[in-house]
Amino acid sequence: MNPRTVTRTFVFVALMLDLGVAGAYAQDPHGHVKMTFSGTNMATTINLQANTVTDEMLAAGKGSLGRFTLRELHADGVAPQPPAGCTGPFFGVLKGAGVFSFQDGSLLIVTLKDGSGCVNLVERFAALIVNYEITGGTGRFANASGELTMTATQTAVLRNAANAPALLPIAGEFEGTIVRSEPEDDDR
Repeated sequence: MNPRTVTRTFVFVALMLDLGVAGAYAQDPHGHVKMTFSGTNMATTINLQANTVTDEMLAAGKGSLGRFTLRELHADGVAPQPPAGCTGPFFGVLKGAGVFSFQDGSLLIVTLKDGSGCVNLVERFAALIVNYEITGGTGRFANASGELTMTATQTAVLRNAANAPALLPIAGEFEGTIVRSEPEDDDR
């Protein structure tokens, strides 16, 4: 093959990949978000709120905003009432925050509004529904706002000495709306 043809082909492929990545991020600033994820959830010694157990979730996934990782801390405790349709043990997801890190280096920051989990003792998993508020970020999410809802399931694969779940795989999705506004110009 002619070296000039190889060079032109390489440049064309590089340009197409670059345009494809740019197109993936050039979305409507007011948009629907849907992302799937999987990872782990485990108890920590951090105390976010009295009479709760603080968990750390580490996850990775992909969706309408691109590939991401997520690190989140949240406090589980007593819920005032069970989630709709829950017939087993239940708990509240009471306080927390998380940071999504995307491949382009942008961060999306969320705080937990409310949430709950229902334990299915027969099938041995917990179903979770957690609501988050988007509170900003960096890069393409510098002035972002909106809401996300996580629906997920988790199962204990390791228990501690008190027989409480210590390591739980978790998988599910985030869905919601994100509003991205342009940063203000400081050129005055």
